[in-house]
Amino acid sequence: MHDFRSHTCNDLRADHVGQTARLSGWVHRKREHANALFIDLRDHYGLTQVVVYPNVDFYEAAKRVPAESVITVTGEVLARDADAKNAEIATGDIELRVAEFVIESQADPLPLPVFGEPDYPEDIRLTHRYLDLRRETLHKNILLRGQVINSLRSRMIDQGFTEFQTPILTASSPEGARDFLVPSRLNPGKFYALPQAPQQFKQLIMVAGFDRYFQIAPCFRDEDARADRSPGEFYQLDIEMSFVTQEDVFNAIEPVMAGVFEEFADGRTVETPFPRIPYLEAMDKYGSDKPDLRNPILLKDVSAFFTDESKTGFGIFAKITKGGGKVIAIPAPGATDSQSRKFFDEMDKWAKKEMQAPGLGYARLRAGEGEEVGTVVSQDPALKNFDPEHLKALLAEMGLGAGDGVFFSAGKKSDAYKLAGAARDRVGANLGLIEEGIFKFCWIVDFPMYEWDEDNKKVEFSHNPFSMPQGGMAALEAADTAEKQLDLLAYQYDIVCNGVELSSGAIRNHKPDVMYKAFELAGYDKSVVDTEFAGMINAFKYGAPPHGGIAPGVDRIVMLLAGTNTIRDVILFPMNGQAQDLMMNAPAEVDSAQLKELHLKLVPVEKD
Repeated sequence: MHDFRSHTCNDLRADHVGQTARLSGWVHRKREHANALFIDLRDHYGLTQVVVYPNVDFYEAAKRVPAESVITVTGEVLARDADAKNAEIATGDIELRVAEFVIESQADPLPLPVFGEPDYPEDIRLTHRYLDLRRETLHKNILLRGQVINSLRSRMIDQGFTEFQTPILTASSPEGARDFLVPSRLNPGKFYALPQAPQQFKQLIMVAGFDRYFQIAPCFRDEDARADRSPGEFYQLDIEMSFVTQEDVFNAIEPVMAGVFEEFADGRTVETPFPRIPYLEAMDKYGSDKPDLRNPILLKDVSAFFTDESKTGFGIFAKITKGGGKVIAIPAPGATDSQSRKFFDEMDKWAKKEMQAPGLGYARLRAGEGEEVGTVVSQDPALKNFDPEHLKALLAEMGLGAGDGVFFSAGKKSDAYKLAGAARDRVGANLGLIEEGIFKFCWIVDFPMYEWDEDNKKVEFSHNPFSMPQGGMAALEAADTAEKQLDLLAYQYDIVCNGVELSSGAIRNHKPDVMYKAFELAGYDKSVVDTEFAGMINAFKYGAPPHGGIAPGVDRIVMLLAGTNTIRDVILFPMNGQAQDLMMNAPAEVDSAQLKELHLKLVPVEKD
C-alpha cells in the first residue's frame, strides 16, 4: 500500500465496505462522543469521516491533534447506520475505522478558522491566504478558475486559433493606465515596462503573417482596486485575427463565450444570440455602456415635459432644460404600492452621498380621489403641480400608472445619464426586478472615436487609439471641426454580461496614413506616433493585413460564474486594496547594494 494514501477523501463508497484503505489529509473538525471520536478528514478532493475508538493506544493523541493538522489514517471501511448517513457529502454512506494513526504535521493555533468559513477580517485572510484557500468556497472558486481557463483554451484551439506568448518586459507606452516600470541593470537610466496588455505585440503577430492568435495573457496596470478589478495584475483571453470584419470577430468569439458559460452555468441559462446595441442607444436606454439586461427598467428622456413651467409648476427642472440640460426619468414599477416613503428618501440620500449629485427627484403615483377619480396623481414636488393633461401625457410616455413610482435625474447631459444609469441598477435591485438564474450578454458597438477633454479643451481618443474609424480616411478628412470629430464612430466594441464589462475590442487601424491622421485630430503630430509606437507604425509600412481582436477578462468571467461580487475571491494570491501582498510582504524595501547595481537613488518622500 502507498505510504500516504490508497484513496482520496472523496473516493470511498459503499462498495468499498470491508476493504482496508489509507487516507491522508487535514483535520477538518472533530466530534467526541461517549464511545468514539469522529474526525472529518479533508483533502483537495473531499471529506471522509473517520472514527477512532477508545480501545486503541493512539486515542488520546487523536483527541489532542489540533484542527488543520495533517494526518495519515489506515483502517477498515465500514457502512454507516441508516440514520447516520450523510447525503451532503459523496462519502456519506461509509466511514473509516482507524487502526493506524500518524501525525504528519501538527498545526499551531489557527489565526483564522477553516471549518464553517465564518466572516473574518480581510487583512488576516490575505496574510494567511494559504489557510483561506483551504475553505471550501474559495477552494472551489480557484478550481473553477482552472477549469474555465482549460475550457477557454480548448475552445479557442477548436476555432483554429494558435497560442503564442508575448514579452513581459517591454517598452512603456501611453495606453491609459500607469505602467509598472522595471529598471535595466545593463542599460543605466533606462526602464522596461510590464505590459498593460499585449496590444502592440498581438497586432505585430498579424503583421508577421500569423492568422489567428490567442493567449491567456498576464497584464499589469498600476490602478486602484475595485470590486471587479484587482490592483497590479490580471489575466485576459487575448485574441487577434487577420482579414476579418467586426462581424467575423463576433462570430468567432460569441460561441466561445456562450459555450464556456453554458459549460459552467450550474443550472443557470445563457441567452443567445448576443444582441448588438449601439453605444448611443445603450446610454439613452440604460445610462451605461455596460448595461445589465436582466433589469427591465428603461430610462426615458423627459426633458421636453419640463420646459414649460406653466404646465409643471416646477421651476428647478425648467431652468435646467432651458440651460441645455436633461431630465432623465427612471421608472420604478410598483414602488409606491410596495415601498414606504423611506425607500424614496433613501434613494435621494444615496445620490447625494455616493454619487456626489445634487439629488434625485422622485414622485409616488396614486389613483385620484374625489374630483380626480380616474386619474393618476402625485403629491410629491416634481409632479404635484403638473397640469392634469400634461401629467397624463408624461405618464403615458413612461408607461406608468397608479401604484408605480418614478425618479428623476437632472443636470448636464453626461451627469444626468451617469446618475440615472446608477439609479436604474439600484432601483432594479431594491425592487427585486433583476432576473435571476440567467446570463445576459450583449455587444456594445459603434463607440465614438473621440470625446471632449474638458480639462484641456480639446478632442481626445475615447477608447482605443489603434481602432479603425468608420469611413476611414474620408471620414477623418471630412471632420474639419471639433463637433464633426465628436460625431465620428469607430469599429470598437465591448462585450458585456449582466452589467459587467468583460472586454473591449476593435478592428484595428492598419494603415499608416489613416493612423497619422487619426492621431493628428487628437492633437498628436507625426513625430509622437513615430516615437511612442515606433515598432507598430514601422511594421505597418511593410504591408499589414486588416485585423481585429478582443480580450475578455478571465478574472471577471470566473467572478460571474462563481457568483461572487469580489474579484479577489477568484484569484489565488491577490493583493489588498492598497496593492500590497500581505502574505509575501510586497512591495518591500531593497538594500543599497541592489539600488547601486541598478544605478538608482531613492528620493525621500515628501510628507503632506
